[in-house]
Amino acid sequence: MQYRNLGRWGVKVSAVGLGSWLTYGNDVEQDVAADCIRRAYELGVNFFDTADVYANGKAEQVMGPVMREFPRESYVLATKVFFPMGQGPNDYGLSRKHIREACEASLRRLGLEYIDLYQCHRYDKHTPLEETCRAMDDLIRQGKILYWGVSEWSADQIGHAVNLCRQQGWSPPVSNQPQYSALWRTIERRVIPTSVEFGVGQVVWSPLAQGILTGKYRTVGDVPADSRAASAESTWMQRFFTQEVLDAVQQLVPLAEEHKITVAQLALAWCLREPNVSSVIVGATKVSHVDDNVAAADVTLSHDVIAEINRILEPVVTER
Repeated sequence: MQYRNLGRWGVKVSAVGLGSWLTYGNDVEQDVAADCIRRAYELGVNFFDTADVYANGKAEQVMGPVMREFPRESYVLATKVFFPMGQGPNDYGLSRKHIREACEASLRRLGLEYIDLYQCHRYDKHTPLEETCRAMDDLIRQGKILYWGVSEWSADQIGHAVNLCRQQGWSPPVSNQPQYSALWRTIERRVIPTSVEFGVGQVVWSPLAQGILTGKYRTVGDVPADSRAASAESTWMQRFFTQEVLDAVQQLVPLAEEHKITVAQLALAWCLREPNVSSVIVGATKVSHVDDNVAAADVTLSHDVIAEINRILEPVVTER
């Protein structure tokens, strides 16, 4: 396993992290989830990501007891705040009230004394930025969290937050969690350059484009029964699930075989070629998925291989 600094900050996270979106607390049995978490930890993963809204708190409840089996100093646990956790007018967003109460609720579900990385799950246009930044700084000063970050914030939003925190002497955000893969490259144009300027690291989600970049889907009419494309969560992958995209991904198979790696490892290593990416967050519904994905941390792609991946996928990139 390789470990990378979270942006310019001292804390180090595993190049491959394990997430819990659409999996733990949902379709994956609790004992299977626990086995996946333990296997990831055994293989050197120290970055684990969840959110209060994942399965309405159940993902945190699944992950917490397993994480408590490990020495607290040996892992970096991330969770998030923003989306509704109730029906009340203050049960969502990034107000001081909701941030404080959501943090306490996450700590109770996790059964931990502090959160390593607390992330603003989206930008809240209805709350002054200074209120959000100050609330996060307060949590750090209180020892409830160690670092804070954002998810899916624009380059301007990230820059404004860092500058405001610097002006006020508050702890600035250290990370951004955007969608990023060889098929979804939006952050390359402005978010990554801005993040490099301000020392913010990317911990990216969906680096396998909802499983499309594993190469297991060959045609839109032949979906494996136990795959995500056949589940209730398939709506998240529809933007990638076209025959044109599947055909292009199949062209990666011989390239992966030539280098004795899987297509998934090829795709994850493609993301990790970017120095500003601190970690790629993968999901796992089987221990074998953990083994396959974690091995990508030790794969280094040559410039020629990266160029070939780009040539193959360029015509079907969904967002850039």
